[in-house]
Amino acid sequence: MTIHADHSAPETAVEDQAADVRTKFGISVEDYMLPARHQIQMVNPDGTLRSHDEQGTEPGHEYPTPGDSELMAAYEQLVVGRRVNDQNSALVRQGRMAVYPSSHGQEACQVAAAMCLSEGDWLFPTYRDAVAVMTRGVDPVEVMTIFRGDWHGGYDPKEHNVGIQCTPLTTQLLHAVGVAHAAKLRGENTVVMAMCGDGATSEGDFHEALNFAAVFHLPVIFFVQNNKYAISVPLSHQSVAPSLAHKAVGYGMAGERVDGNDLVALLAVMDRAVKLAREGSGPLLIEAHTYRMQAHTNADDATRYRPDSEVAEWQAKDPLARMKSYLTDKGLLDSAANERIAAHAEAVATQLREGLGEDVPVQPLDLFKYVFAKQTPQLKEQSELLASELARAESAGATHNTGTESAK
Repeated sequence: MTIHADHSAPETAVEDQAADVRTKFGISVEDYMLPARHQIQMVNPDGTLRSHDEQGTEPGHEYPTPGDSELMAAYEQLVVGRRVNDQNSALVRQGRMAVYPSSHGQEACQVAAAMCLSEGDWLFPTYRDAVAVMTRGVDPVEVMTIFRGDWHGGYDPKEHNVGIQCTPLTTQLLHAVGVAHAAKLRGENTVVMAMCGDGATSEGDFHEALNFAAVFHLPVIFFVQNNKYAISVPLSHQSVAPSLAHKAVGYGMAGERVDGNDLVALLAVMDRAVKLAREGSGPLLIEAHTYRMQAHTNADDATRYRPDSEVAEWQAKDPLARMKSYLTDKGLLDSAANERIAAHAEAVATQLREGLGEDVPVQPLDLFKYVFAKQTPQLKEQSELLASELARAESAGATHNTGTESAK
């Protein structure tokens, strides 16, 4: 389905969109844009498969179950992601990382977001999406470099088509839309995944990104991981919309809700979203209902704003336990596969311990070297000042050492 915006005749564009939706899905454009009445969920928290009638699907919102090989590959990444989250939390306590925003409990969202993309597509993550970046193929130590407090992001975005993990809230959505717009102008068959949390939907950049993507009909999937809190602010204090996915219709794009702890449903919904975007259906907004099991970061005390009973309720919906049970009952996951996957996860954890345990040589002048392609007069002056101070300190140290040796 290809929909072309005609700014000289907006009524024609809307009519064409409605006709395309009726032809492809047999429903009205309003029913296409609005999310299904119930969130898409294929597997129960106990790992049992829901019947088709209970999965939340309806005409125009239908999702085939992913294939066995895709499910097994996704489960392996899920296990690796959980082990990485736990390992990084330990590394923070040991002082090897300055900070780590754990995605413990949200790993299914991140694995699905990365796995649904093709090699030429782009992923724009947030600071909490390290598991998605790793699933995309970026070296784990490079992914975590930013959390050591280094001056750079750790990896080359162009090598993997992965944007740097953004700490400023929502700015990555604008980057994503810009890349999608450029790809469209070049005639490239690129889909862009723009990740954010529920807190980002309260930002002006969220509105600007979605509106621009809709007006220019760009192949962007806005993936909102709704973990119920913007740090300590609950969703009820951010929005009273029926769901965050309902915001899509206000921009003229399709929205959908999915159980963010159900990896099977996530893969189904995200695979279809990528397919629609690549076919020319324009941007889509996917809201995944999930939960951040641990604190916002190691500097946060989550007990101040959420009760233990709420955490326990979500613990029973753990995506890893759910997927393991489902695959075991399905006959895909046996003891040999479990051992192989666990060994892979442990190897990644070992790689992180060793890589982040090494002291990185500090080059103070690098502070000024990569800010601008052509150094400004102010930075040049500051760089020269620091260089002279370093030279004096080195000279003083050498003199001190010489004096010490003479005294011996």
